[in-house]
Amino acid sequence: MVHLSSAAWDDPVVQQLVAAQRAELVDRYCGDQEPGIKPSAADVAVVLVATDDDGTAIGCGALRPLTPDSAEIKRLYVVPQARRRGVSRVVLAALEAEALHRGWTTLRLETGPEQPEAVGLYISAGYHPIRAFEHYVGDRDDWSLYFERSLDR
Repeated sequence: MVHLSSAAWDDPVVQQLVAAQRAELVDRYCGDQEPGIKPSAADVAVVLVATDDDGTAIGCGALRPLTPDSAEIKRLYVVPQARRRGVSRVVLAALEAEALHRGWTTLRLETGPEQPEAVGLYISAGYHPIRAFEHYVGDRDDWSLYFERSLDR
């Protein structure tokens, strides 16, 4: 069973999960090529942590406001040993619900071509490809794929 709780961006557990994700992405992309502006405690409004029944942190996800009616999904991550159990779908659904609660009816995100699992998740959840948005405009497009979904109230 997956349990979700809110946390602060700078919470040590969140930062441990973020560091694990960054290490995995550095390996997949042969270097630290993160596009856009890195999230921070100052600009991330929502952070959710997924835990197992024993309290072990197994995933996370965050939302960064973009406009009064839109937000960006940041750091949706599940540790390797918890993958293929639906954890990412639980976190994504909770992020979408929190977005609607805050009045954000559009969610956008950036992912990459070396993350086929993420692309599959987002497409199956109703996200569709878009052009670069906000702070990604002008970044190298060969490193990024962009998606968006309009949420129903």
